[in-house]
Amino acid sequence: MTSVNTIARSIEIGLRVAGVWPGAAYALISRLLWTATMIAAQIFQYRHMALHLNSEDISQLMDGLSATLSYSLLCVKLIVFWTKQRVFNDVLASIATDWEECGDALYGMSSVANLSQRFSNLIIGLHSTAVLFYGIGVVALRGDGVADRELFLKMELPFESGTSPIYEIVMTTQFLHQMTAATVIGVLSALLVTLVLHAGGQMDILRERLLEILPKKKKPTISVITIGSLIRRHQNIIVFTEKIESLYSYIALAQFISNTIVICCLGFIIVNSIGTDQGSSMLVRSLLFYLVINLEAFIFCFAGEYLSMKSKTIGDAAYESLWYDLTPSENRILLFLIMRSQKQLTITVGRFMNLSLQQFANIIKSSASYVSVLHAL
Repeated sequence: MTSVNTIARSIEIGLRVAGVWPGAAYALISRLLWTATMIAAQIFQYRHMALHLNSEDISQLMDGLSATLSYSLLCVKLIVFWTKQRVFNDVLASIATDWEECGDALYGMSSVANLSQRFSNLIIGLHSTAVLFYGIGVVALRGDGVADRELFLKMELPFESGTSPIYEIVMTTQFLHQMTAATVIGVLSALLVTLVLHAGGQMDILRERLLEILPKKKKPTISVITIGSLIRRHQNIIVFTEKIESLYSYIALAQFISNTIVICCLGFIIVNSIGTDQGSSMLVRSLLFYLVINLEAFIFCFAGEYLSMKSKTIGDAAYESLWYDLTPSENRILLFLIMRSQKQLTITVGRFMNLSLQQFANIIKSSASYVSVLHAL
């Protein structure tokens, strides 16, 4: 059974909850609710951080900082998507148009759609599972006394939260809210994977059609109209990737900074927890969180690398054909495609540098260096 859209149902539901999906019912109410909860949560989280900067327990400070920065990153992502709603609507319209015009490429597009849906469900599931394990670790570490009770998210609330039943109500509210927030984070990461895979699928279709009309072993016989249609398809792919860049460029900048710090904090917690009395509980709450943050950074860097690699194959397919057997007028048109393919498509980090697997390696190396320095102090 073939898919009818590249966007997975789980992504659509998550975007509706976040007030991003076009035409979603109560989108304005959803945005207002997210704004109010995010402002309140961030105020209490950063207030806790400011009051505990001189704490002797560095692991607890790092734990609070990692959760706070991860939540701040979600705020940035939602604000970007809300302010660029028109761009996102155009992206969805382009996907719908590609499905309407797929023709004999339906099987290839369906394969890409099925692959993106599997990745989407996996990414969203991992984010939700990380929150579940984090909650289990918090419950395992909490003390019996009122003063020793630890909240799921470290916040400096304006009321006493250690007594029952207030403590249980606050813990349940924080857990449900953080589960929802983590799911939305996973949805936005899965959306990037989906959009990049769709763009890659369109590039594969263009490359196959180039190889069909420009074979390597026999003299090509094509018309200017045929080449022109391929040029237009290539231009549509370029515009589509530019819209992805517009949506995720500044998100990638915030992601680059946040992930470096969070990976450093979680790495420090994991290293310090080994061999301690509460080490197993700290590993339960931090290890999967650490893996998910690394996965999130890898997804962004892989997306940029994947687009660059795929865009290069278009120019290679045209250049390796018998283009020199074409007429001069046909050659001039094809030359535009080859020249445009030399400028590789990618996603940038705030328009400063391209996302690539090399940048992911830099994030890991920088985080490991900071962990070494903190551990030596």
